[in-house]
Amino acid sequence: MHGFPLPDLFMKRGTEMLRITMRYKSSNQMQLFVRILGILQMFIFCSVYTQSAIAHIALKKATLIPLWSPQAQFAGYYVALDKGIYARHGIDLTILNGGAGHSAAESLQSGQADFAVLWLTTALQHRNAGTKLVNVSQIIQRSSMMLISKKSSGIRSLEDMKGKKVGLWGGDLSIPPRTLFLKHGIAVREVPLSHTVNLFLRGGIDVTSAMWYNEYHVILNSGVDAEQLNAVFLSEQGMNFPEDGLYTLEKTITRDPALADAFVSASLEGWQYAFAHPDEALEIVIKYMHLAQVPANRIHQKWMLDRMQDLVKPGKGKGGMGTLNSMDYEAVGNTMQREGLIQSYPDYTAFSRRSNARP
Repeated sequence: MHGFPLPDLFMKRGTEMLRITMRYKSSNQMQLFVRILGILQMFIFCSVYTQSAIAHIALKKATLIPLWSPQAQFAGYYVALDKGIYARHGIDLTILNGGAGHSAAESLQSGQADFAVLWLTTALQHRNAGTKLVNVSQIIQRSSMMLISKKSSGIRSLEDMKGKKVGLWGGDLSIPPRTLFLKHGIAVREVPLSHTVNLFLRGGIDVTSAMWYNEYHVILNSGVDAEQLNAVFLSEQGMNFPEDGLYTLEKTITRDPALADAFVSASLEGWQYAFAHPDEALEIVIKYMHLAQVPANRIHQKWMLDRMQDLVKPGKGKGGMGTLNSMDYEAVGNTMQREGLIQSYPDYTAFSRRSNARP
């Protein structure tokens, strides 16, 4: 009954009235009291039911699709859902499972999802193709992609990768490393990667693509010492392509701008809570992993959450948390246009939600 003090008050008064009425032996007085008590109970029921119904109706339904199935990479959203943060912001949110066979961009286009987690490169390609995607919040502020090789292979620098077998993921995930190789005039032998690091561990490729918060830690956990590896961060090579951002369609913002703003506010609050309460956040993430029948390794999820904190919190001069930096945006747009990956890209103010944009 939290938030509804009147029923408790009425019940106390009703009990008091019962004690007083029992002193009288008049059946008429007793019948009168029973009638009053019945009316009182009906009033309490209707009051609580009406308040509950109003609260339920006030919530706006919305759907989010991440890039993959539940894991700490998306901890902020699951924490915000589990802790009722979305509900407090007026949203009844459903989180879909992303990953293989579940394209986040296509889910937006089809109307299956209202919001999606996408990389900036992906969003610019779809925007160039005619889909009016809008960045409402930039969660990961810098690229976490790496190119990893074993020092025993003789590869110690980017230039040493020339002519080597390099594992690249398919689709949009291959854009940053390919752009890096083009920039430096390095020709490599591309090998398609699956979602494991087994090919690299078994020596099938010389270099593998990896994310700092995921595959790099998997390689270390396999028994390979960090000192045995050469790790090239793309962000340190002038390829700071911001990754996970929150996107929606322009028409969604036009139809309900308050929903977009509330969704962003709740999502950022979820991330802040997750970083402030990491143990609780991990329990929540692992719970949703189990529900999705995804194997959960707590140590690996902790590494992922710790790295996400490094990546989500903006550096100096990058604006506030959740902001798409205009200089990063222009750099990515120019690079993709120069390499022929897109013909054009929209003005920053047209692409980034104005209420959330900072220079």
